[in-house]
Amino acid sequence: MITGCIDGEIMVRRCLVTFKPFRIFVVGVGFFSLCFLMTSLGGQFSAKRLGDSPFTIRTEVLGGMESRGVLRKISDMLEVILKRMDSLSKLDNSSSTDARRLDELSSAINRFQPAGLVERIQAIAQNVSNMAVRVEQILQSSMVHTRVVRDGTSSQCDIPRDNRYPECPGKVDWMRARWTSDPCYAFYGVDGSDCSFLIYLSEVEWFCPPLPWRNHSSPPTQHSQYTKSPKRQGTKVQFHEFHMSQVQKNNPIRIPQNQAAFRTDLSMLLDQIGGGKESLSFMKRRIRRLTQQWATAASRLEAKLGQRWRDQKKILIHVGFLTEESGDVFSPKVLKGGPLGEMVQWADILTALHVLGHNLKISMSVKDLQGFLGVPPGRGSCPLTGPLPFDLIYTDYHGLQQMKQHMGLSLKKHKCHIRVIDTFGTEPAYNHEEYATLHGYRTNWGYWNLNSRQYMTMFPHTPDNSFMGFVSEELNATEKRSIQQNKVNNMAVVYGKEASMWKQGKESFLEILHRYMEVHGTVYYETQRPPEVPAYVKNHGLLPQHELQQLLRKAKLFIGFGFPYEGPAPLEAVANGCIFLQPKFQPPHSSLNHEFFRGKPTSREVFSQHPYAEQYIGRPHVMTVDYNNSLEFESAIKEIMRSKVQPYLPYEYTCEGMLERVHAYIQNQDFCAADPPFIPANLSRKGSGPGSRTTGPLFVPLQNSTALVWASDVRAPTAWPPLSSLRLLASQEGQSCVEACGLTGFICEPAHFRFINNKEALRGLEVQCEVVDSEINHILPAFSVMRRECGLQRDPLLFSCAGHSPKYRRLCPCRDFRRGQVALCRDCL
Repeated sequence: MITGCIDGEIMVRRCLVTFKPFRIFVVGVGFFSLCFLMTSLGGQFSAKRLGDSPFTIRTEVLGGMESRGVLRKISDMLEVILKRMDSLSKLDNSSSTDARRLDELSSAINRFQPAGLVERIQAIAQNVSNMAVRVEQILQSSMVHTRVVRDGTSSQCDIPRDNRYPECPGKVDWMRARWTSDPCYAFYGVDGSDCSFLIYLSEVEWFCPPLPWRNHSSPPTQHSQYTKSPKRQGTKVQFHEFHMSQVQKNNPIRIPQNQAAFRTDLSMLLDQIGGGKESLSFMKRRIRRLTQQWATAASRLEAKLGQRWRDQKKILIHVGFLTEESGDVFSPKVLKGGPLGEMVQWADILTALHVLGHNLKISMSVKDLQGFLGVPPGRGSCPLTGPLPFDLIYTDYHGLQQMKQHMGLSLKKHKCHIRVIDTFGTEPAYNHEEYATLHGYRTNWGYWNLNSRQYMTMFPHTPDNSFMGFVSEELNATEKRSIQQNKVNNMAVVYGKEASMWKQGKESFLEILHRYMEVHGTVYYETQRPPEVPAYVKNHGLLPQHELQQLLRKAKLFIGFGFPYEGPAPLEAVANGCIFLQPKFQPPHSSLNHEFFRGKPTSREVFSQHPYAEQYIGRPHVMTVDYNNSLEFESAIKEIMRSKVQPYLPYEYTCEGMLERVHAYIQNQDFCAADPPFIPANLSRKGSGPGSRTTGPLFVPLQNSTALVWASDVRAPTAWPPLSSLRLLASQEGQSCVEACGLTGFICEPAHFRFINNKEALRGLEVQCEVVDSEINHILPAFSVMRRECGLQRDPLLFSCAGHSPKYRRLCPCRDFRRGQVALCRDCL
């Protein structure tokens, strides 16, 4: 019995050894150790190549006694491991029944019990890791010695203590600890030595002073602002290729611009946009359809501008929301009733920039973005490989986030060139990162610390931003007459392409509408009619743009459900002779009470589905009523059926209007040049001698108005919009400058805030101030009548048309505007 048990134990142990997976496992242990060793040390023995591990070092092994001794010990250890593995493999093939061999076999198996095996693996790994660290230290020490011989004494790489560069020591410490965190540092020649850190921080970045022993006399390879960026693949780029002297950094050479010439051939633009996505196909179809209108508009604007010089700009357009990296949720929905407003606007922006004659690069992917900007290989921690090759960059919030990830410090340096296409607007309180964080205005979209006018909106609802807009098709006289003859007086088209828009609460007013008019819909469906759409509605399904235009040219009424907000469709309907009926919101929708606006960087209150249509077009083309009041709604339907209206399109939404506006922005807006301090005491009177100063008021009353204007006899500083457009007034308590200016027939102009942020403006408005403080608050400049307190703005980024307070009256810099072109003052062209 005892013998049987012993024999069984021997058989089990033999099976454990002869079982091939176990042999493979043991061999794997040795192979794992070898790979671990080679991974840790392999990079030390070869020149650094693009794409190597960030832990490798750009050097060659120096054959010191210590390094050879360490390597010999490692070799001996590996030889022992291989011998033991060979012994185990021989045990597998043994057929001897000798008791002594069985005892050896038992002993070998006992040494490789699972618990002990894990501990041995961990010990081997730790020993190899320790040796790798030691070898790296030896190599770095040798490397520093070599650099001293090549570049001078080690004292030349002492960390400088310079008050002009207070961040330098901290940045060097950071580089010592983290330089391997991104391969881009090695791409710029950083190799782990203090000398390489200082060269990088003084010549690629700008945190340390230039090193006196470096060659600063030779001009940088990429001296031109518009030279091509180096390719992303290839040999390492040396420091001297990117060196730029402090003079050139602070005073970049301004390259003479070419003159822009209007273009009417859009074929090159269509080729640049590319394809492969339904969103891009939609944009190209729109561009082709409007080709003739753009050509006519270009001819008109060229005649209006005469022989005026226009700089040709180099412009990058990066459409971030259509990139795969952002998710691109829009493209799959183009043919399924999804939102098209953003694609409409981007198609028109691309066309306007092309027609105006600028040099465009179009990016629809992060890879394209990296190539156009000259982003070094890595994870985005380093600056660009050369000067920014563009005058302007148009992108959106998605693209801005992608640029932050890949441009490193260059984004902060070049952000003045960026224009952000922002549908719903960004107010200054949300844009200022520190202020937004401290005062509860932080959202997922704001906090970029841009000049608020760098955000460009779809409608002119946020004067703090610039109004970009889009275009609608303009009808000629023949088309307008045809529409008048073919209008069906009792035909209504519902503004709602998705079935979800027809759910809940729509039944009552649709029944009233159905009593008077034939109701048509354009709701998307695949096989079956959407159950949400009432049976009496004639649903055409999702229509191509030209078929939708034909439907609108027949209909008398285009009716909104309250969503989507501020889209292009109502303007297209009005342009085709429809009356747009929309709901009034009581209370107004905002981020405080409506999920759609929650998280958006604006506190704007929306009183109707389409505020622009209500405010800037109005009756008889646009009617805004309370849909919950059946009598008011029914009365509006009857009035619409009695009314006769002509097709109407505001000038600012024609091709010519958009070209005019974009031209003015490109030629006049410059957010890279710092505004000089405005010191009223330094101004002089017209006709006075040199050195004379003003003694009278800067602001004088405007005839038949409560506003003040710039005194005509005072030399106005150069500004755009010009100070001739300024209208200074004070708001009421709780009223924003947007409201105060709008009620007097003007518009708030944030560019003029710096000219009224002073005591002269307070005196001109006859404000009594016992105390005048300078603070950081988005409602300033402002004053309190009760407390006799006045406050001026300390941070220009917080000049805000939108800010308001129940305790203060605002100083508001309003301006006039051109008829049909609210974005431009009368003298802005």
